[in-house]
Amino acid sequence: MKLPRDLSGKYLIKSAEKLGYSITRQSGSHIRLTTQQKGEHHITIPNHDPLKIGTLSAIYW
Repeated sequence: MKLPRDLSGKYLIKSAEKLGYSITRQSGSHIRLTTQQKGEHHITIPNHDPLKIGTLSAIYW
């Protein structure tokens, strides 16, 4: 799958919130989101614009 190259961290955070994640903490520019659906799961997204393709790939997979 080809990943978009112009996504911002802010857009990705809003998209994750629509999937049931909520912001639990922030350390500098990195925002941690957590969901309780199907067990607890955390993801950390840097609030950068745009996200580097390797960072986006690591978050996606």
